[in-house]
Amino acid sequence: MIGYVMIGTNDLDRGARFYDALLAPLGLVQVERVETYAAYAPKAAKDAIEFYVTRPFDQAPATPGNGTMIALSAPTMQALEQFHRLGLQNGGSDEGAPGPREEGSSICYAYIRDFDGNKICAFYDGVKVQAADE
Repeated sequence: MIGYVMIGTNDLDRGARFYDALLAPLGLVQVERVETYAAYAPKAAKDAIEFYVTRPFDQAPATPGNGTMIALSAPTMQALEQFHRLGLQNGGSDEGAPGPREEGSSICYAYIRDFDGNKICAFYDGVKVQAADE
């Protein structure tokens, strides 16, 4: 089970602004900010930090991992679309517009690459959400 995720950045101020916007539709808000990192948690559980944007501990430049991607669950299709739009509006690049990747699938994905090169995915599973509501 994953405890939390850390993304490296070379510009913490810019990274925090980017992730403030990108994570808001997914229900994550910045709950802590220090000189070396910004921490994000669910609005309803601000002590449950799940995501960090950080300067690398070894003080070397932050670089994206080849083949590394972080995937976050979106609560609605609208949140998935907002995630993608806000990522582009805040300096990210498009790695895949919101939508299904396999024909007939109920799962939709959206992909953004941040300005440090980290690939971030949000996904929404309409069938799983409908089943939970029943």
